[in-house]
Amino acid sequence: MGNITLTAADGHQLAAYTAGPADARRALVVVQEIFGANRHMRRVADAFAAEGYAVILPALFDRTERGVELGYDAADVARGRDLRGTIEAGRTLLDILAAAAALPAGAKRGIVGYCWGGTVAWHGATRSAAFSASVGWYGGGIAAAKNEVAGCPVQLHFGETDASIPLADVEAIRAAQPGVEIFVYAGAGHGFGCEERGSYVPADAATAQVRTLEFLGKHLA
Repeated sequence: MGNITLTAADGHQLAAYTAGPADARRALVVVQEIFGANRHMRRVADAFAAEGYAVILPALFDRTERGVELGYDAADVARGRDLRGTIEAGRTLLDILAAAAALPAGAKRGIVGYCWGGTVAWHGATRSAAFSASVGWYGGGIAAAKNEVAGCPVQLHFGETDASIPLADVEAIRAAQPGVEIFVYAGAGHGFGCEERGSYVPADAATAQVRTLEFLGKHLA
């Protein structure tokens, strides 16, 4: 575990947290929520590392402000949304590609993202050829890009009562992407997988994690 500096194709340098064995045969880019590469996201990275993955968690907010680690109150939500709004999606893609390139040579690479990162993981599947599997948890921007063609298998997770992702959006994604595995968690809201949020649902988070690991194990074998 440790911190490294990545350099994107446009020359931008960003921080990243790393975890897991350096010689792993399976590797992941883990993509943050709108709250930065914070304590929760490092725990997520560590959980995948404990399963034998080499993991890189890039600090995507470094594009606009370095060292951002937010909490989960209303002010943090507003600030996170503002920060995300300053970063163009194509630049974020460059950052995740820099993270992918820094994963162990020869490892099969996947991407897993949450909230904003769920959308970024979708873009990683549809706008690059860097990954062999992609998993998105409650990615609010996926519906707007639902007709994009993924170059690798994709699994998506949504909460039934997510105020920011209506079920109509989920069904639109399902209709546009019949080959994508989609799970909806009854009664769960946005961020149900984050242990520091009021919307956390431990049982659903555990189920979604099992499904994520099974999916990644299959496609990154």
